[in-house]
Amino acid sequence: MRSFSLIFKQFSRSVLLIACFAFMGTYAYAQGDAVKGEALFKAKCTACHKLDQQVVGPALGKLITDETDDKFLTKWIQNNQALIAAKNPKAVAIFSQFNQANMTVFADLSDADVAGILTYVRTEWKKMSAAPAPGTGPAVVVDKGPSKIIILSLLGVIVLAFIVILVLNRVITTLERLLAKNNVTILEEEAVAGESVDRLAFLKKLAKNKKFVFFVLLCGTIFLGVYTFIGLWTTNLHQGYQPVQPIKFPHDLHAGAMKIDCQYCHSGAYKSKNATIPSLNVCMNCHKVISSAFGSKTASVEIHKIYDALGFDPATQKYDTTKAHPVQWIRIHNLPDLAYFNHSQHVKVGKIKCQTCHGPVQEMKEVYQYSPLTMKWCIQCHKRTNVDFKDNAYYANLQQVHDLLKDGKQVTASLMGGIECGKCHY
Repeated sequence: MRSFSLIFKQFSRSVLLIACFAFMGTYAYAQGDAVKGEALFKAKCTACHKLDQQVVGPALGKLITDETDDKFLTKWIQNNQALIAAKNPKAVAIFSQFNQANMTVFADLSDADVAGILTYVRTEWKKMSAAPAPGTGPAVVVDKGPSKIIILSLLGVIVLAFIVILVLNRVITTLERLLAKNNVTILEEEAVAGESVDRLAFLKKLAKNKKFVFFVLLCGTIFLGVYTFIGLWTTNLHQGYQPVQPIKFPHDLHAGAMKIDCQYCHSGAYKSKNATIPSLNVCMNCHKVISSAFGSKTASVEIHKIYDALGFDPATQKYDTTKAHPVQWIRIHNLPDLAYFNHSQHVKVGKIKCQTCHGPVQEMKEVYQYSPLTMKWCIQCHKRTNVDFKDNAYYANLQQVHDLLKDGKQVTASLMGGIECGKCHY
């Protein structure tokens, strides 16, 4: 009996151990860096893939979440063509399912990079699946109350109107006294009597009234002062500026309907001072295949302007560099030389969305300057924007510097970002 209990214990332990390994094998996804994976996904994948819908390639959210074999996914992303050539069953099935379209090879991505991308996709897909459908959740309205500026402005208008009424009453009283003192008769009666009428007599008497003249000069001074202030305040302010570009690029189609991430084209926004204008080679990632407008069967004139600028022949799929010429884009957002603005500090460190400054570009047929870009506007944004210290390497570095200062240790300029490229090269 005792030997039977020992055998049962050993058997139960083996079963539990096997069950644990099976559980871990089922749910052990790649635990990579989701933040780094997000940056890599936006830079490498968004041209062909979305999480919730098929673009050039399949929707990746459910596909990657359902697939538990991360080793296969890693090999597929790094070199899918090698798997197809080796007759891997999964690879051949995927290749056949999507009309034998070759996927780009990303041999430069390490296993850790791919793990980060997989973690990001699964995390985002879980959030999207858990989120309620638009219009189903209760709308939360935050009542912030009336603006102090509006209240003060209304009080100012009321006080100004009261002063104007008092002044006008005094003027009317003075005019009535003048009329009674000089026995002014009605102009029509004098005309009937045949006497000559001085049509400017009324204005002449008003000009002799010192109170009336003072009131007119005061109103004129206030009007000219306000006009001058508005003119000086709006000097070099180009809000609403929308120049005609050499190629009409519909942001509402690309960033809106197609949901292409801003940083796919403006890749410098998260890693450098300037957001950069994308080269036409980025456009050709899609438009080498797509030559017509969305929903149209005829060739697009605007897309052919890209072909002409690159010397590309869509019929032969070849480039003629002798016909290539640069596109003369017109810059929309201009800051004075005295103002320093770094996109990476705001996008990568501050985690600010592009629409915060550039407005709803996903709804713009043609981009225009949405914000005034004045010092006051920037300062107001800095005052109301909360700093997110969580999972932020930049602020973690600042915390390290503060800890060193508390301990009485020396802090070098490099710890304060003194060796960053943008400190000198801007």
